[in-house]
Amino acid sequence: MTTDHYGAAGVHLDVAEEAKRRIGELARGTRTALALGNIGAFGGMIRVPPGFSHPVLVASTDGVGTKLLVAILAGVHATVGEDLVNHCVNDILVHGARPLAFLDYIATGTLDPEVVTDVVAGVARGCRAHEMTLVGGETAQLPDLYQAGHYDLAGTIIGVVEEDQALHGDRVRAGDVLLGLASNGLHTNGYTLARRIVFDEMQLTADSPFPESQETVAQILLRVHQSYAAALTPVLDQVHALAHITGGGIAGNLSRVIPAGCEAVVDASAWPWPPEFRVLMRAGRVSLSEMRRVFNLGIGMIAVMARGEVELVSRAAERAGVPAYVIGEVESARSPDGPKVRFAER
Repeated sequence: MTTDHYGAAGVHLDVAEEAKRRIGELARGTRTALALGNIGAFGGMIRVPPGFSHPVLVASTDGVGTKLLVAILAGVHATVGEDLVNHCVNDILVHGARPLAFLDYIATGTLDPEVVTDVVAGVARGCRAHEMTLVGGETAQLPDLYQAGHYDLAGTIIGVVEEDQALHGDRVRAGDVLLGLASNGLHTNGYTLARRIVFDEMQLTADSPFPESQETVAQILLRVHQSYAAALTPVLDQVHALAHITGGGIAGNLSRVIPAGCEAVVDASAWPWPPEFRVLMRAGRVSLSEMRRVFNLGIGMIAVMARGEVELVSRAAERAGVPAYVIGEVESARSPDGPKVRFAER
């Protein structure tokens, strides 16, 4: 009898093969007419769509952070893959890019094919929703790095945009309006603080009712990160800049697209906070300034545009089922060394 030394060390190749078989089936269901090559090859291939004069590829990599720990605690793994895709779609949408291809990376201590299948099923669902091919990825067994039952998840997205249509923030001018598109909750940011408040300070479990809601803690904290592709893709020509509100909050992300000589003035009373943010603020005794740095507070994407385009972009968002609010405007900077984003309290 041959000793399986690798298995004894914690890496089970037969289990990995079963997981890869399941992942291959899920990936096959995402292939579009642009897909090229075989599933399971060393690299994934995707054609650049026809009709572009000067196509620019836009790439971004991200993860889901400690939201994964909520999924593990709740035993619900079918949504975090979709979170990952939507987050990455939003990150390249900011540049006006259409998604083409996605690659995922799952690392775990002990590979569980059921868990991996659930995770990748969410990735595949997000890819299909955006007509994007899951071209490949990696599943790693790292027993000396991850504790039992834990895993990490990351993804890379590749999109394309016509060079002269790419958004950089350089079109933003004083007088432009800030249109905030609503988030549906925490999205994928601020979970280290949220988990401490909910599970340590409030002493709730994943199955506990979440205060001021009809949902459980798991349902609130595992809501899928909103994609804004359907809301904004039809009106990208009317937009001067987009900011995806992730880690760093409104100020930390909106400042990335405000050019020198301008500042964005945000009306802090212009939109309603989802109630879970007020629960977290109160129960965790978190200051308003920290809430603004850590969480999106109900705004998941900000579109900057000329005042005359606001109605058109608002209607596009609402047709996609995303509430939109005028939350401020761009002004000439009061000081060259001042912050690019400030909140107006009313």
